[in-house]
Amino acid sequence: MTVSVDVTEEVPELVKSAEALFAEDAGRHDPRMDLGWPAREGAAYYQDLVEDKNALCLLARADGAVAGHLIGRLLPVSSLRPDAVRAVLESMRVAAERRREGVGEALVSAFVAWAGERGANELAVQAYAHNEGGLAFYHAQGFRPFEVRLARAV
Repeated sequence: MTVSVDVTEEVPELVKSAEALFAEDAGRHDPRMDLGWPAREGAAYYQDLVEDKNALCLLARADGAVAGHLIGRLLPVSSLRPDAVRAVLESMRVAAERRREGVGEALVSAFVAWAGERGANELAVQAYAHNEGGLAFYHAQGFRPFEVRLARAV
């Protein structure tokens, strides 16, 4: 398994992985999510990200096929929390047939190293409350609850 940092030429693969993430995760947990967004707007969005020095786009490959992706960002320092240099794990997916093979751990490890090299002292990730597998994975990677976002319908 390999993790590629330079994915400039692989944006279409990144979009395909994002499409699968939207279908698998948001498709189950968020009835208001626009599941067609990656196909419509993903190419331009991810192309901008691969060129952004404050963003990280990773693709993991196993046996020549994409096994997963990770998108991370370094956030601007907020005047409300000036000592927090934050990086957010914005998006991550491991192909179902590659789960429990170390792909996710390799992606998160590369993200942690990248964020640390840029001075981050706080990492964040968001997951759907009912995504028990995702939450368990992030806990195993050292993430702990910090804030809770509550929502309700009107």
